Amino acid sequence: MKKNIKWLLLVSLTFMAACNNDDDNNTPEEVPVTPGSAVFTKYVALGDSFAAGYSDNSLFKKGQENGYANILSQQFAAAGGGTFTIPYANDNIGGLLFGGQVNPAFGPRLYFNGTAPFPVSGVPTTEVMTHLTGPFNNLGVPGAKSFHLVASGYGNPAGLAIGAANPYFVRFASSTSTSVLADALIQTPTFFSLFIGGNDVLSYATSGGVGKDQKGNPNPATYGSNDITDPAVFANVYSSMATALTANGAKGVVANLPYITALPYFTTVPYNPLTAKSIGLNNEEVGKATIKALNAQLYGPLKQVLTALGAGDRINLLSETASNPVLIKDESLPNLGTQLAQAFAPTLGAQTAGFYGAVFGQARQATAADLVVLPVRTVIGTVPSAADSGIGMIPPAPLDKFGITFPLQDKHVLIPTESAEIKKATDAYNATIAAVATEKGLAFVDTRAVLTQLASTGIKFGNFSLTSAYVTGGAFSLDGIHPSARGYALISNIFVDAINAKYGSTLRHVDLSVYPSQYPKSL
Repeated sequence: MKKNIKWLLLVSLTFMAACNNDDDNNTPEEVPVTPGSAVFTKYVALGDSFAAGYSDNSLFKKGQENGYANILSQQFAAAGGGTFTIPYANDNIGGLLFGGQVNPAFGPRLYFNGTAPFPVSGVPTTEVMTHLTGPFNNLGVPGAKSFHLVASGYGNPAGLAIGAANPYFVRFASSTSTSVLADALIQTPTFFSLFIGGNDVLSYATSGGVGKDQKGNPNPATYGSNDITDPAVFANVYSSMATALTANGAKGVVANLPYITALPYFTTVPYNPLTAKSIGLNNEEVGKATIKALNAQLYGPLKQVLTALGAGDRINLLSETASNPVLIKDESLPNLGTQLAQAFAPTLGAQTAGFYGAVFGQARQATAADLVVLPVRTVIGTVPSAADSGIGMIPPAPLDKFGITFPLQDKHVLIPTESAEIKKATDAYNATIAAVATEKGLAFVDTRAVLTQLASTGIKFGNFSLTSAYVTGGAFSLDGIHPSARGYALISNIFVDAINAKYGSTLRHVDLSVYPSQYPKSL
């Protein structure tokens, strides 16, 4: 036995000596970082808020540092990449000043206070009218649509009041007459990234479809801020940008667009959050009593009249035990307001019956196909203001509870027809992006597939997992639209994969665990 122990010890020592012998080390050597056929000397990033590093409903310095474009530039540095300049915000508060005045439309970043997202305290110090001297490699402009990148004067302060300019670009545009594309081209880039098009449908979606699908309209100057860009306009703009960027031999990477309706902004608030307990606030028995009263006084009579009008599927009685859908206005439905008013007049009187007709003429209960937008989580059960009610007045009690006794309005919900318009436009944009990538020989990133994976199985790395779940998933920030720092790091890695595959480079991934999934209150 002792002999066997000595023999095992001798073998062990011999094995250790062999492993410590540099000449006999069999550990695989790390592949050196090389650019392949790409040249990263002068990298410019064109795009919107994603390229800028926007996160948690604001643009702030730490978010910009952890944006995918900056992370990519750091990976490029190991393969001959040069300096990557960014038009940094002044602070980590976020928000903008316009002539010294805080603009509530550009507020501070959000942080999670333990129960809900909440704005950080402090006054923004990033002044729109304080011009930064460039040039800047990061040309991501929050809010920019595809056609904005080629619009002259998009950085002209004089255009802010009429919506012809963007305050973020005003800060760093090389001149008042330049465009984002022009500011990229004057730098003679050797490599570029182009990730644009999300905003061409996003504002329509976040507004609950309060806008117009401009398919067939070739003039963006006539578009409203919440309209969907005509796919032909997108194709012309996108192709012209790719042609200009590659004219001098530059290589690049382009990314298609995810279905934005899969973002947490549209998937977090359930269509059926109403239970006996939630309707009764804290006491389940009170909630059941409330449901009985609602069925007797509102849902039952509405169901009866609508059934007589051949539209009984719009409203069902509330359940005392199951989760119930919210009440919404569906502007795609035939308006039965006049018929409802006539039916209720004998029992309610003409004035009250007319109110019922105005409120419930296009009302129905939501289904799983309806997407309730994220801000509505704090709206359900509240009293509508005159401006938000859609009828020009504050509704009287008890018909004054959003989603319960008063329908959520158009801006609160994406109905299926609106989601279909978004998908159709996105598919058309993505067809253009894929075709341009093939025509110009560019690396291609499929972000649509990545978001689909985040929303279904999630993406595992090490001992962690990323999903698109709001707050807890790790991939998205607290605005429900833009990535977290960790989400941006994931984007940079999939960009690296596409670049390596196309150009034979050997760029490395970043460690996702190094990047936070949420920023703390203080930075």
